[in-house]
Amino acid sequence: MTTDTAQAQASADRVLIFDTTLRDGEQCPGATMTFEEKLEVADFLDAMGVDIIEAGFPIASEGDFEAVAAVAKRVKRAVVAGLARAGDNDIDRAGEAVKHAKFPRIHTFLSTSPVHMKWKLQKTPEEVLAMVARSVTRARNLVDDVEWSAEDGTRTEIDFLCKCVETAIKAGATTINLPDTVGYTTPDEYFAMFKTVRERVPNSDKAVFSVHCHNDLGLAVANTLAGVRGGARQIECTINGIGERAGNAALEEVVMAIKTRNDVLPYATGIDATMLSRASKLVAAATNFPVQYNKAIVGRNAFAHESGIHQDGMLKHTQTYEIMTPESVGMGKTSLVMGKHSGRNAFRSKLKELGYELGDNQLEDAFNRFKALADRKKHVYDEDIEALVDEGMAHAHDRMKVVALTVIAGTMGPQSATLTLDIDGKQHTVQSTGNGPVDATFNAIKALVPHEAKLQLYQVSAVTEGTDAQAEVSVRLEEGGRAVTGKGHDTDTLVASARAYLASLNKLMVKRQKIAGAQQAP
Repeated sequence: MTTDTAQAQASADRVLIFDTTLRDGEQCPGATMTFEEKLEVADFLDAMGVDIIEAGFPIASEGDFEAVAAVAKRVKRAVVAGLARAGDNDIDRAGEAVKHAKFPRIHTFLSTSPVHMKWKLQKTPEEVLAMVARSVTRARNLVDDVEWSAEDGTRTEIDFLCKCVETAIKAGATTINLPDTVGYTTPDEYFAMFKTVRERVPNSDKAVFSVHCHNDLGLAVANTLAGVRGGARQIECTINGIGERAGNAALEEVVMAIKTRNDVLPYATGIDATMLSRASKLVAAATNFPVQYNKAIVGRNAFAHESGIHQDGMLKHTQTYEIMTPESVGMGKTSLVMGKHSGRNAFRSKLKELGYELGDNQLEDAFNRFKALADRKKHVYDEDIEALVDEGMAHAHDRMKVVALTVIAGTMGPQSATLTLDIDGKQHTVQSTGNGPVDATFNAIKALVPHEAKLQLYQVSAVTEGTDAQAEVSVRLEEGGRAVTGKGHDTDTLVASARAYLASLNKLMVKRQKIAGAQQAP
């Protein structure tokens, strides 16, 4: 058991933060991260003060196993957990993946609700109890730190839930998670469930209780905090609230709720809140899932005031309409400070202010693209700089890149696009027509890179205000049941569209290679 886990049991107000962005967050359709992106996110979570990092589902694929193993070897402070079903192979694979962690954990789970036991497991309650005991015992023989989860816990009969928890603790579980797997419960119900289980189960004080809430009814954060009031001392959450279906409780929201309303939520976390904004941007860039403008804590409009009444109040005193400061979550107030006359030192300083630490080659590439942007754009905002740096880092190793694009559009069709791509170091050019400039551009890409992927999403938004704002385009492609999302940025919407489409294709190609490699493996 780690020092932090022991402290959580001894201290009534210390709440552990269990981040599952790399596991549950990545299960969000289209949000798959590359191996390198997972390592970067894990490093940042560790530096930010996350107590437990759930690095993945090791038995899901060879790539997942390798990512969990790599995270386990490099994380310096946090517990590293691998997820496993109740089967022996799952548990052994998870144990193998986390064995080199400074603090390894196996997180095993089993369904306990009547609907899951009947239709998913096709097991009797007695059989499920036996599986709980066997799986936890096997995991405990591999590591000292074992978490057991009652999948669909909030729809489980309370008497049976208590029996399962008692069995798991007796078998050696050190953490008990009672998840709201389908986002079904309400705060009052969740509070009562934790209170009841902790009171009725013998030796419940031997384990840390954990909350894991999904956001299907928009109650994930409220339920999470209710579970903590009911005695849970571990919160399972994700950056930006990403996850399956409507997502999970957002790490930044639960942390800042505790920090801002400590008068009614008298708990503490080990999170450095000033790193929350950067964490949000890092995960958004890695997953190609944009953060909604009005997202609490880290959204672009979280500290924006447009109403005249609000602006007047803010000028007189910031607390009239702000319950926390932008600086407290790592958001700077300044925006319009960089331009085409800015030099490398100023640019490097601005990047550091925004939370970026780039190597010399990355810095040079980002600076050159910044200067090109400044020549085309009257005002360069912080968001513009973040967009170009994130895109450059995300696509630095892409096989295909846009070299040149010329589009002829207007009322007299058909529209046409002449596109030059760099594919594996060689340039290829083609001209195509289409039903509109975007269609022509995408047809040109298909001509140079034949594929059967289907376009599921095409979305355009502006990074900042003004007619010269950078366009941010998101493209989601689906092929063989696999969906990926790519982003592109440029002051020209069509160039941004081409870059976003290529970003998705590059990801699909990586997936194809991984699948082909796995099929060829003995």
